[in-house]
Amino acid sequence: MNKIITCIDGSVYTDDVCKAGIWAAKKLNKSMLFLHAIEKQNAAVIDDLSGIIGFGATTSLLSEMSTLDEQRSTLALQIGKEMLDHASVFASQQGCKSIESKQRHSGIVEAICDLEDAARLIVIGRSGKTHEQNFKAIGSHIEQVIRHVHTPILIANRHFSEPNNFMLAYDGRETADKMVKQIIAGGLLHHLTCHLVTVENGKHDLLEKFKRTEALLIESGFEVKSSILEGNIFSSLMAYKTKNKIAMLVMGAFSHSKIAHAFLGNNTLKMIENTLLPLVILR
Repeated sequence: MNKIITCIDGSVYTDDVCKAGIWAAKKLNKSMLFLHAIEKQNAAVIDDLSGIIGFGATTSLLSEMSTLDEQRSTLALQIGKEMLDHASVFASQQGCKSIESKQRHSGIVEAICDLEDAARLIVIGRSGKTHEQNFKAIGSHIEQVIRHVHTPILIANRHFSEPNNFMLAYDGRETADKMVKQIIAGGLLHHLTCHLVTVENGKHDLLEKFKRTEALLIESGFEVKSSILEGNIFSSLMAYKTKNKIAMLVMGAFSHSKIAHAFLGNNTLKMIENTLLPLVILR
């Protein structure tokens, strides 16, 4: 668990993902591993066409399509290698000492899962190449990565910059307490101001747990700004985020609590769509 696996794909988020990975690697004093996955997209199409192209043309057309597929694959390899080289040089210029790169012929989720045992943190862009012109859209890979990976994930936003604070919505559940312990032990969020917030839910023990959590964070060296909000959960949290110029959000993956659902809509993906901020996902 010594590597910051930083996933790049040539989208407009690539530089931002690099910057986020570099920030995390330097903050945690870990090595960087830049990962580029090449998904094979054309083979199935060619196989399907073999059953519908006229008998006389099948051999020549399929041969030509196969040649084009090989050329695309070669070009993708070359472009990917150039991206990895560029990212490695950039990371070195920014002061990173230990830098690796890997290129995989697979989907990004499969590639990440194969390398996860060596990962301290996964860094990925909120949109992939196919959604790069719609900054509210999220790549289809995001949900799959969150569901399959158990390592903490940093989802980089457009124009990523080093955060000076983060917001943690606390709902008093066991999963929230576990997340606080991860924040304290992890190191990534150390020396950032913690905005610890909760929304009144009528449960008698929430405020007591909230105060204990605040004390625990302060005792662990965090500067904490705590707030107990009222009203609609989603509106209250989003208004607080805007008013207090929150730089980063921290959330558990696919929690079923009302606070999580308020942020996320029906799931974590809604949160990404509605915030456009960097997001740390903890398991």
